[in-house]
Amino acid sequence: MTPSVPSQPSSSPAKPLVSVLLISFNQEKIIADAVRSVLAQTYSPLEIIISDDASSDATYAAIEAATLGYSGPHQVITRRNAANEGISAHLSRLAAMARGELLFVAAGDDMSVPIRCERVVDTWLAHDKKPDLIATDLADMDETGNVHELMAPTELDGYRGIDDWLANNPWLIGAAHAWSHRLFERFGPMMPGSAAEDQIMTFRAIVSGGALSLREPLVRYRRGGLSRKRRYQTTAEMVARMRQGNGFALATAAQIQQDADIAGVGDRMRAALEPKLAREQFIHAMFNAGGLGQRLALLTQTRNVKLGLRIRMFVYNTCPAVYAPSLWLKRLKRKA
Repeated sequence: MTPSVPSQPSSSPAKPLVSVLLISFNQEKIIADAVRSVLAQTYSPLEIIISDDASSDATYAAIEAATLGYSGPHQVITRRNAANEGISAHLSRLAAMARGELLFVAAGDDMSVPIRCERVVDTWLAHDKKPDLIATDLADMDETGNVHELMAPTELDGYRGIDDWLANNPWLIGAAHAWSHRLFERFGPMMPGSAAEDQIMTFRAIVSGGALSLREPLVRYRRGGLSRKRRYQTTAEMVARMRQGNGFALATAAQIQQDADIAGVGDRMRAALEPKLAREQFIHAMFNAGGLGQRLALLTQTRNVKLGLRIRMFVYNTCPAVYAPSLWLKRLKRKA
């Protein structure tokens, strides 16, 4: 852990200390842009924690180069994990380290505009620090850094509790979120294994102090980053991705249920998650079946999962080559 500014930033009731949690993984060519964008934040006092999740490329070296010689007002800490942890566990580790009252999520493939922290803190203070999460809009940015259209995730101001969450599960982009430190303290670290933290932390906020949307594009969201849609070259890649997605879904559902229990709405969430859990548990069982006989038994004997899904998963696991022509046609279409 390397602090580049040894002095501790001071805070006051009017200007609380806040923290930026910048996470990176295998982003050696673009991480410097993300680092420079957080170093350029106009808000102070600000703690910046830049962390690499055990990249296999030169991401950490690029982080060190981008922070070398920094002499600005912010406290900067650079670090790296000994082993890859994934987004949820990585952010939980940094949140436990952070000293700020408000924690800004930043991704290594995106850029924060210089006034991002300032505008979000102003909004938080205008609401007497009551919201536990503030989400901003984003600007679509291509691979070369050119900015395109506005990206406006779901408006969160009207969500008042679990019923609103279940009635309209929001579309979210966690790279534009800031959450209160007390929210993390109440619910604790996120379980490892979730694909992302956005749904988890937003649910926590909605059943706690509430969530707000700030309709300003304060994050430039890079196309082609880690969150991009994957294009499969082979059926083996497609099936591997499906297995991974199934693991993410089960981990996220377990986390949401645990958080609902803490918030006192566990029974309501348990009933709502039952159909989704039945599907994901069936998919998991099909992927891990010992042979054709076990897969046939799952196909014919499972009753709480729709037949169409059962058939698709049976084919994926028994004869995935059936889908090879469709992948070939998609590749041809992309080249056309």
